Amino acid sequence: MTTSKKANRAVVLLSGGLDSTTVLGMAVNQGYECYALSFDYGQRHRSELLAAQRVASSYANVVHKTIRLELGDFGGSALTDNTIDVPDASPDAEEHIPITYVPARNTVFLSLAVAWAEVLDAQSIFIGVNAVDYSGYPDCRPEFIQAFQRAARLGTKAGVEADNDEQALRIETPLVDLSKADIIRAGIAHGVDYSLTVSCYQADAQGAACGRCDSCYLRRKGFDEANVADPTIYTNGPGIG
Repeated sequence: MTTSKKANRAVVLLSGGLDSTTVLGMAVNQGYECYALSFDYGQRHRSELLAAQRVASSYANVVHKTIRLELGDFGGSALTDNTIDVPDASPDAEEHIPITYVPARNTVFLSLAVAWAEVLDAQSIFIGVNAVDYSGYPDCRPEFIQAFQRAARLGTKAGVEADNDEQALRIETPLVDLSKADIIRAGIAHGVDYSLTVSCYQADAQGAACGRCDSCYLRRKGFDEANVADPTIYTNGPGIG
């Protein structure tokens, strides 16, 4: 018995940040019927969730769902434990996995995206992971995505019933090999409004960015290199240059 997949349906992981918003814009412009999925996982602020709502609402036909989790119950990350300070960006620091890494976050998010995709009979999941201008998170690497896709095909009804790779669930990572500047250029080409987005690890209640964290540094650097005006509102100026 085989399952007829709805190839034009896609679940898009949407954090409200620059990368995930770019991916949503790409998927919409490619003609997908998009189902955006966000997570209230105990992060330091709700500004990014409000940004995700704004972004999803800016598209007439995007369905948006927010799932509540409590990864903060485990701690272990500056993004989910308020007793751990978010460090300032250190562009010249030695490579290491930073304290802003949330243990197994993308594994959990992708697993729930797979579950929704099965219910929707969607064939594609879009995620804005990037292995060029990123913070060194292990779950943003291509090899992780490839391994997870294999596991999803083995561990789901939809994967088992697919006749071939063309019918099987695909995890789409259109940004994985792009620099932040290239991501911004691609987003502009797809009509993305970056003023709706929040990337800062410790944005305030209005979504204003700190200008000091690693995410702020990479975002500002991307806009500078893309020669595109940065719409980000900073609490104390743009911070690290």
